[in-house]
Amino acid sequence: MSLSHAAYRRALRVMPGGNTRTSNFEKPHPTYLVCGSGAYVTDVDGRRYLDFQNNFTTLIHGYGHPSVVDAIRRQAGLGLSFAGPTVAEIELAELLVERVSYFEQIRFTNTGSEAVMIAIKAARAYTGRDLIAKCDGAYHGNYDVVEANVTTPPLAGTERPTPKGEHSGVARSALSDCLIIPFNDIERTRKIIESAADRLAAIVVDPLPSRIGLIAISADYLTFLRNFTLRNSSLLIFDQVLSFRLGYGGAPVAKPNFPDLCAIGKIIGGGLPIGAVAGRTDIMAVFDPARADRACVIHSGTFTANPLSMAAGLAAMTALPRSEFDRLNVLGAQARSLIAEAFASVGIKGTVTGEGSLFRLFVGPEQVASYADTFAAAHDPRLRSIVARMRERKVLLSSIGLGALSTPMTGTDIAYLAETLEEALRSLKSEPT
Repeated sequence: MSLSHAAYRRALRVMPGGNTRTSNFEKPHPTYLVCGSGAYVTDVDGRRYLDFQNNFTTLIHGYGHPSVVDAIRRQAGLGLSFAGPTVAEIELAELLVERVSYFEQIRFTNTGSEAVMIAIKAARAYTGRDLIAKCDGAYHGNYDVVEANVTTPPLAGTERPTPKGEHSGVARSALSDCLIIPFNDIERTRKIIESAADRLAAIVVDPLPSRIGLIAISADYLTFLRNFTLRNSSLLIFDQVLSFRLGYGGAPVAKPNFPDLCAIGKIIGGGLPIGAVAGRTDIMAVFDPARADRACVIHSGTFTANPLSMAAGLAAMTALPRSEFDRLNVLGAQARSLIAEAFASVGIKGTVTGEGSLFRLFVGPEQVASYADTFAAAHDPRLRSIVARMRERKVLLSSIGLGALSTPMTGTDIAYLAETLEEALRSLKSEPT
């Protein structure tokens, strides 16, 4: 019995399903990791892997970046957390506001899910409305009102759909305030939201939604959403918890389409728990407890803006100048090109999507351009087989074929990724059907 298997059996005794993080669940058992260095991780059985999971895109510097480790060590010596604020949160806030032109003020949270949640609360407080629109197939964290239609079959027709809770426990009452719209489809979206315009507090959209398929939002669709919200006194919220790693200022967006609020997380914490919502000063003012004109949006949290996350985040982001984003994005383009070549070389139909330092594999379709394409491909069992075969060859991807690069990676690592994928594809093809 492997040590990972033994750890899983031990976990089953004290955790439901042996798990406290659903995304880590896999059969017959997950691989338990013990340490990481640079672009590599090692499991409890001593196997070393080239890691393209990077804690689901969070670790843009991989493991053990000297500046981040030093910052955490230094802050730990000063204090782990306090009841009062620290200068560290001001410093990270200043860095982020300086980098992103539509960030005027910022408020920290402990997770990306929480960032989306308080962005939605801010929108409701600012507009006095309750209805929130989100795209079919998009994931925005664990908040009932947007935890709908993430893996359900894609929308059909133009009638206003009934939102479907993603999991048991999602309140039906919360779903009544959720409106589902089709990503990148202007006409169908228009027909769905026009009749609800006077109730719409905000539209939440990810510029590069991973669950939809790492398909970029089209310029025309974004312009439509921006104009619709301006015309109807609603807010446009970006969810860049994942896609903030696309560039120095996050996902690129032209000034006319700047969002009102933006939820971010993952890379801004240097590997420690974090999230944030940023946006226009007049909207962010709903969080100001000194306001006398009306009650503010109450948002606190024992570990919000804790100095460890602030110090690690400041070090990690400081180590990401424009040149480093550019280098990483070039490697990402190389990865997507070599992945496409691997499919073509073996003769198995498949494709790769993504931008910047992100990619996602698909087996079966030769093009993925919509959530309908992603949904159909997600049910092909060959993808999980390929991910498992790559893991056997010491390369880690997420179970849905999502990969993220880290700054320690080089062209050699990208070549090894493509070589390993090609080996996995050939192994799959050689099996009897």
